Amino acid sequence: MKNKEKNITSGRYKLDCFNADGSLKWSTDWIKNTITNTGKAEEANLVSGLGGTAFTYLAVGTWNTAASASQTALVAETTTNGLERAAATVTRVTTNVTNDTINLTKTWTATWTVAVEEIGVFNAASSGIMLGRQVTWTKTINSGESLQGTYQIIFS
Repeated sequence: MKNKEKNITSGRYKLDCFNADGSLKWSTDWIKNTITNTGKAEEANLVSGLGGTAFTYLAVGTWNTAASASQTALVAETTTNGLERAAATVTRVTTNVTNDTINLTKTWTATWTVAVEEIGVFNAASSGIMLGRQVTWTKTINSGESLQGTYQIIFS
């Protein structure tokens, strides 16, 4: 008898932009992302105990090329202006069953006006393996404003 249960990892992100006074400027809904092929392989390493490094970093970029499972990095990762890749606060939350979702949250403060076009989750402060990526559509963050990215990895 075949086991019909299928385990799937999916991801989604949400962005919130706050004015310098802390008031909400804009917010996105939850947007589904693309899990990469190299990200899936690294997940297999982590689950099997054969190695691997946890995905705990968030990054944004300025390019709107469509997301693809074959991508291994953001197309144009932001490395200046207060929006550099950084360690996220990592927690577990419940989506379908207790603690089935990894929740990564990072708040950046822009030091220059930047048009954010992409977001990704990584397992290193630089280079590393990208688990997932998605286009954000043009989201402008002005100097002094903050951008909060929340990225969820859901195991269902």
